Amino acid sequence: MYHYQFIRKKREKNYGIIATLCITAVLLFFVEYCGHGEAFRREALRILYQDAVSYCLPFFSYVDEPITEKRVDEVILCYVFPFLKQKQEVAEYQTQVESEFSYEMIVAMEAAAENYIDEETGELVGDTGIEELVPELLTEQENEQEAQMAINDLTKGRTEKVVVYSREKLADFDYLIQNFYRVDKTTTITGEQLNASEMLAKDMTLTHDAGSPQILIYHTHSQEGYVDSIPSDASTTVVGVGDYLTQILEEEYGLNVIHHKGEYDVVTRDNAYSLAGPAVEQILAENPSIEVVIDLHRDGVGEGTRLVTNMDGVDMAKIMFVNGLSRTTSAGNISYLYNPNLADNLAFSFQTQLTVSEYYPGLSRGIYLKGYRFNLHYCPKSLLVEVGAQTNTLQEAMNAMVPLADVLNKVVKGENKD
Repeated sequence: MYHYQFIRKKREKNYGIIATLCITAVLLFFVEYCGHGEAFRREALRILYQDAVSYCLPFFSYVDEPITEKRVDEVILCYVFPFLKQKQEVAEYQTQVESEFSYEMIVAMEAAAENYIDEETGELVGDTGIEELVPELLTEQENEQEAQMAINDLTKGRTEKVVVYSREKLADFDYLIQNFYRVDKTTTITGEQLNASEMLAKDMTLTHDAGSPQILIYHTHSQEGYVDSIPSDASTTVVGVGDYLTQILEEEYGLNVIHHKGEYDVVTRDNAYSLAGPAVEQILAENPSIEVVIDLHRDGVGEGTRLVTNMDGVDMAKIMFVNGLSRTTSAGNISYLYNPNLADNLAFSFQTQLTVSEYYPGLSRGIYLKGYRFNLHYCPKSLLVEVGAQTNTLQEAMNAMVPLADVLNKVVKGENKD
């Protein structure tokens, strides 16, 4: 009898813990994924995590590893809402726990930060099996030719805005974040840095004419390809996409562009930014008329994700802009990654993103803010652009260059101003 009562009490206690854990998990999900002010979100999360650890996850008291929000998240996602864990892995960038910081570590993490990387293997998710897919996709050449005819029918760009964002609403920090940015959990941003009025007030127009180079396009990760990329053929990778963007900017908009095709990630991606930096410096030193620097990438996502939108009947790979803030939540400002051009970088990407959103809504996934620097410090008007992912076709990536070129032209010529 005693044994039965003991078991019953133990079960009742377990049910209570499970119920509390479920309620806490729902609250965590609500606060984490629903729009709220940053201050409210942080305070709510602090209280909920504290309660979760104290009452629902007492076994943490016997674990040597530190109790962190990430660790609690993992337990709740694994045991209460496992389907959310799968969704999170596909939809979000993977973040890294940062306990020690050295220049070498930051550079290595920076190299992988804009892609989804498998923790165990260190490889890009979905980066295998590409060669086997090529023969099947190449049989669709006629369809791609039709798509190219459609893209050629597009004008030089849209002259009227499809959507107009209220400048009054843009002045609200929460509205700005929710509509234009994705802030990685490893970093923080405030209204002082993201002030829409100040960013829009900055003059991003070119001061040199096309008699000398005005724009530099290069690729820190030149080996990034698409689902139908042909091995050893750079023209079918992000480099080929850069060729097409260069062609449009020069032939359609009369801009003078240098497309640098140096390879910095052949042996390893870890040092790509360190290797590319001196080359960018040299090009800028030899061509002081260059005012815009674009680092063109291709993103990495789960195999079940396709970043595609349709513009005027043409399928296009979605793009995304990336800014490094040289600051992480745990370490604060990273002094050796100081970026004197950060304010201008943020203004340039915001003006570009806003122009995309108003003229080509749905083309861009927004601006992703990470804690590193990504070599954006070499030039005030610098952009890191992700064009699609490994699940996109090369043609979809190429098609996206038509509206991107139009948007860039509008920004650097001041045609984006009201």
